Amino acid sequence: MRDHMINGDNICRTTVENWFDKPMRWSQLTLVEDDPLTIDCDFWLDYFRRIKSDAVCLSAGGYMAFYPTKIPFHYKSKYLGDSDPFGYLVEGCRKMGMVVIARTDPHAIHNDAYEAHPDWAMVDIEGNPRKHWAMPELWVTCALGPYNFEFMTQVNNEIMSMYDVDAIFANRWAGSGMCYCEHCRRNFREAYGMDLPRSNDPDDPAFRKYLVWRQERLFELYDLWEGELRKINPHSRFIPNSGGGALSDLDMTEIGRRAETLFADRQARRGLAAPWANGKNGKELRSTLGKKAIGGIFSVGLEEPYRWKDSVQHGEEIRMWVADGIANGLRPWWTKFGAKLYDHRWLDVVEDIYTWAAKVEPYLRNEAPLARVAMVYSQQTAAYYGGPEAQKKVEDHILGFYHALVEARIPFEMVHDRLLDEEHLKPFKTIILPNIAALSDEQCEQLRQFVQRGGSIIATYETSLYDEWGRKRSDFGLADLFGVSYVEHTPGPMQNSYLRLERDKVTGAVHPLIDGIDNTERIINGTYRLEVRPTVEFPEVPITLIPTYPDLPMEEVYPRQDKTNIPEVHLRDFGEGRVVYFPWNIDRIFWEILCVDHGKLLRNAVVWATNEPSPVTVSGPGVLDVTIWRQANSMTVHMVNLTNPMMMKGPIRELIAVGAQDVKVRLPEGLTVKDVKLLKSEEKLQYRISDGYLETTVPSILEHEVLAIDF
Repeated sequence: MRDHMINGDNICRTTVENWFDKPMRWSQLTLVEDDPLTIDCDFWLDYFRRIKSDAVCLSAGGYMAFYPTKIPFHYKSKYLGDSDPFGYLVEGCRKMGMVVIARTDPHAIHNDAYEAHPDWAMVDIEGNPRKHWAMPELWVTCALGPYNFEFMTQVNNEIMSMYDVDAIFANRWAGSGMCYCEHCRRNFREAYGMDLPRSNDPDDPAFRKYLVWRQERLFELYDLWEGELRKINPHSRFIPNSGGGALSDLDMTEIGRRAETLFADRQARRGLAAPWANGKNGKELRSTLGKKAIGGIFSVGLEEPYRWKDSVQHGEEIRMWVADGIANGLRPWWTKFGAKLYDHRWLDVVEDIYTWAAKVEPYLRNEAPLARVAMVYSQQTAAYYGGPEAQKKVEDHILGFYHALVEARIPFEMVHDRLLDEEHLKPFKTIILPNIAALSDEQCEQLRQFVQRGGSIIATYETSLYDEWGRKRSDFGLADLFGVSYVEHTPGPMQNSYLRLERDKVTGAVHPLIDGIDNTERIINGTYRLEVRPTVEFPEVPITLIPTYPDLPMEEVYPRQDKTNIPEVHLRDFGEGRVVYFPWNIDRIFWEILCVDHGKLLRNAVVWATNEPSPVTVSGPGVLDVTIWRQANSMTVHMVNLTNPMMMKGPIRELIAVGAQDVKVRLPEGLTVKDVKLLKSEEKLQYRISDGYLETTVPSILEHEVLAIDF
């Protein structure tokens, strides 16, 4: 065993004010109980140095302490002895000038703590203290009671007092579901005069109150922890491990208001996640954090539900996941469970990624994305409309439209539905509402004003049919923009229904919405739709309904009504903006079956609605995730090559290069181009400038290429 003794009072203290934007390449070592026996701290310190990591997150305490804690019932690793691996690593990282944050995990306790403080444990709906799902000899803690508010406050303060770290990063701090302990029952009753809900039905008034109360309680805890830490070190912070998307259970606008920096903890693909899901994490967090630094946590191991925590991802899978995160503004953060190295294959992969990122760091310090299109995500729609079915009713719509935009190579951002004010929407020409069903009157008015200012919107299915609490309206909140009123839901799922492609009765021309869908009179429909009644005249109707007809017996498979003149899209000019409304689930069905025709409809809707040249176009073979950024003295276009047979089901086994891509970039006015180069292949490019656009050709792309334009 190595000597890892260190006195916390002698830690090199280098915490500085406003450290949040400094780190660009994070490392995380999550220790396990027997690591103090065998950990080679000097190996890890040398690895941090070699890969040019400038920040680190290290296991400190909570469920288990890896330092000589003095707090009763703060369980220390039974192998710790008189060593201090946490302190030794902190000291070594400080000497290299790294930002250092301490990881805690307060979600479980050992039996001695439970016997002394049974009220620290979470209680299930039947009134039973909850044993840990993976280790039944442990107890799951209540996040909203004295364990977190009192005990973990002491733990955080002790770590900060002894080691003066830059922040405390808390994992699983927000609880493990609804708790019925004495504290939760009493506090909820005192707040709302009712018992805790017995279900997660969004129509249950008690459950709605619970969602609000739980948020208030957790943000009270957030403020307590941060306030106590800053009494000890004014420059330190509490950093919650929190979500970011529509399915996140904490209001991300509140997180964004409080947090100086945040980290997207979606560590790898699982199931049918696409590689662009990592970039989606960045977009979601950026929607509420703005220009603040955001890290993207990626595991070097698998993240499938079977929990192989000592596994290692295939190198190409890691490269692809991290590339899409970087392209979408995430600062990479690798995490490794346990200090033992059973499998060394990931080490060189991460070193390659990090040393490249260090070399081109100025081009990764983005000041702003230049996308003109944004897609809304709505936590209130997920909570109060989606409820237990939020994945299907909310997230699948988002994923479908997201994938269509990636295939179309349209740069875009995400916008939180509670940030629809003029300041947040100002950068965008087009706002996409993928079944954003639950919108308040105020949010509808903000979208109305956006269109009145010349913006365009695209909406699908039940968007605005419900208020912010998920209560159904008699008509769409945005009925005046859509130009239609709600009538009723068509029974579904519809089987064997189609869309008829309409041509101009005089010229035979097709509307831009169905451009590229050639040599066919019809395409497939969705599976759920609304009956709506037009309230204005629509001069063009590109697609109409062919209703369901029998699909068996085979002799009965023919349309009973081939032409209905019932529009399946409503689109019109609205002042200087445009409005497109699909009264059916086009985005969700696209995610389910990936019909190329639906992808083209979604792409064409965005192009038609935006009605202006794109800030960048990339033309060539393959599937690319394209983003465009501005830095202090440059612009960059990231092109992540997703062209791979394992794109929709990992892990990626090999990277497959695509051929030449023609790139056309709109240049800022008043700046002179000094140099154009590729940051991955390190090639200088020939280019031409005409009418405010720079045009060049990227010869090929393996997993990721970055076109850099210096001014």
